[in-house]
Amino acid sequence: MEFFDKVGKVALGSRLRLMTASFTEDASKIYELYGVDFNPKWFPVFYTIAEDREITITEIANEIGHSQPSVSKIIQEMIGAGILEEGIKTEDKRKNNVVLTKKGIEISEKIKQQLLDIDVAVEGLISEAKHNLWAAVEEWEFLLQQKSLFKRVSDQKKLRESKNVEIVAYDSKYKKAFKDLNVEWISTYFEMEESDYKALDNPEEYIINKGGEILVALYDNEPVGVCALIKSNVADYDFEMAKMAVSPKAQGKSIGWLLGKAIAEKAKELGAKKIYLESNTILKPAINLYYKLGFEKVFGLETPYKRCNIQMELVF
Repeated sequence: MEFFDKVGKVALGSRLRLMTASFTEDASKIYELYGVDFNPKWFPVFYTIAEDREITITEIANEIGHSQPSVSKIIQEMIGAGILEEGIKTEDKRKNNVVLTKKGIEISEKIKQQLLDIDVAVEGLISEAKHNLWAAVEEWEFLLQQKSLFKRVSDQKKLRESKNVEIVAYDSKYKKAFKDLNVEWISTYFEMEESDYKALDNPEEYIINKGGEILVALYDNEPVGVCALIKSNVADYDFEMAKMAVSPKAQGKSIGWLLGKAIAEKAKELGAKKIYLESNTILKPAINLYYKLGFEKVFGLETPYKRCNIQMELVF
């Protein structure tokens, strides 16, 4: 266990696999102790079928937390071992027509006492331990269902990397990046339009000089994201949040969120009461981001963009 003391919690999966291997090895010995010719991995499927109720393979898989192909494979293995057999064929293809053989029924009866002894032994282990592993596993399963380890690590990665992101005001040296980043994402999903070129070719004239703002996200001092606040010609709105683009190589660092928050704060600093944006619903991550920022859908505004099929507003 010196390795785990050295590596720590990052080796949680490896440590659990080692413990699982130990349990599986002991389980094989226990079946042998009770004179039962049985593979430990079959137990969840076998036990579910042995309860003598009609149940489909899909239902078995859902009940024991295995995949359907895995359950099907185990059933085939038990058929090969003479523990299960195909039952009476039915017209309903969804019904499970696998039943215990005479050998399977004998095993089911034989392991009843075995299961009682195991239960007492595990209870004894729990009573000796400082922490209740069974209760802890149940709690961890619940927590991981709410938020997987992958999602937790992914969130931590975003948080750590987002600390290296700096949001700065537009400068003429970022003119090329402002255009290139926008052309890249627009061309990926749609096609460039006349209104795009107006803003991207002349950002100072079209945006800055008219009272708007452009913010740039720097990661390791490289411009990887941009977003603009354009003075609005639409009644009831002070600005339009537009031209948000993040480099694909910098995605997953919360740059869109940081830019969106910064632009909203900038709008409030400039005295804005309401801002709006235009987008397309195929950009699901972007739409989710806008909702997270507090934007809500609106209808009926005119738009110069063919690609626009959703408009949203943020009220301060």
